[in-house]
Amino acid sequence: MSGAAVVPKAELHIHIEGTLEAEMVFDLASRNRVPVPFADVEDLRARYAFSDLGSFLELYYSCMAVLRSEEDFADLANAYLARAASEGVRHAEIFFDPQAHTARGVPLAVVVDGLSAALRTGARRYGVSGGLIACFLRDLGPEAAMATFDQLLEHQSPIIGIGLDSAEVGYPPAMFSDVYARARAVGLHCVAHAGEEGPPEYVRQALDILHVERVDHGVRSLEDPALVARLVDDQIPLTVCPLSNVRLRVVGRMEDHPIAGMLDAGLAVTVNSDDPAYFGGYVGANYSAVASGLGFDDETLRRLARNSFDAAFMDQSLRRRYLDELSRPVS
Repeated sequence: MSGAAVVPKAELHIHIEGTLEAEMVFDLASRNRVPVPFADVEDLRARYAFSDLGSFLELYYSCMAVLRSEEDFADLANAYLARAASEGVRHAEIFFDPQAHTARGVPLAVVVDGLSAALRTGARRYGVSGGLIACFLRDLGPEAAMATFDQLLEHQSPIIGIGLDSAEVGYPPAMFSDVYARARAVGLHCVAHAGEEGPPEYVRQALDILHVERVDHGVRSLEDPALVARLVDDQIPLTVCPLSNVRLRVVGRMEDHPIAGMLDAGLAVTVNSDDPAYFGGYVGANYSAVASGLGFDDETLRRLARNSFDAAFMDQSLRRRYLDELSRPVS
C-alpha cells in the first residue's frame, strides 16, 4: 500500500456489519453455536461474486446471524478500528443496522453497548475518535423505522446520527420524512444512502425532504447537471465507495469510476470502504484503487482526505488537529 494511501483521514461510510471477515464468521459461529450455511472460509469467500446490491444483501444478512452478544459486537468493531488505524483513519463514523439485529432477537442495548465499548477502546488504544450512526433498513418501511427510533432514544449518547440503507430502488427517501424530522428535532445528524442504484431524484429527496447533511454514495448525481450544481454550491459531502461500486456493478471497472469527474466538477467527495470484508479492501485499499485506476496523485488523495475531515461530525478543535496533521509533509 502506498504511503499516500495511509495519510490521515476520516472514514464516513463504513457499515460495521460489513467488516465481518469470513474467519470471524466461523469463529463467532463456533463461540455462539450458530450453524452457518457455508462449508468453510473458502466456500464463503467464493460467494463474494455479486451481481448487484440485492445479491450482496442476501449474503450479508446471512453472515450477520453469528453476531449475538455484546462481546461479539465489541470484537467486531475493535477488529475494524485496529485495521482502520493502520491505514491512517483518525476518525470513524460507523454505521450499524439495529433492525437487522433486533429482528433476530438481539436486544438493541447489546448492540449499542458492544459497539460503544469498542469506540472507547479505539480512542484509547488506536487514537481513533468517532461515533455511531444508526441506519434504518428502508425495505422494512417507515413505521418500522419509527419504532426503532423510539428504542434508539434510550441509547442516544454514543449515537450521533441516523442513516438510511439496504435496498434502495423502490424505497425513496420521502417515505422516511417523519422519522428524520424527529431525529433533527432531538439534535441528531442526518445522512442517507441515495443515488447508488436509485436515480438522482432520490438525492434530491434526501436533501429537500430529509434535510440530510451528507449523501452516502451519490454517484448517480452526475446524471443531473442541475443537481450537481446545487451539490457544488452547497458543498454537500458525498461519501463515495469506489471498490464497492465496482463489486456491485454500479460501474464496470475502476478506470470508469465517476469520482474523477465528480472532483473535477467541484463536488465535496470523500473515499470510504462501505463493506470492506465483502468488497475487496478497507479504506486504504480504496485510496490505492483510485490512485492506480484513475491516476490520482498524492495531492489528489490528500484533497480527498481533507474533504473527509471537513465532512465529519466533529468539533472544530478536533478537526483542526487532524487537518494540521494532514498538512505536514510526508516523512
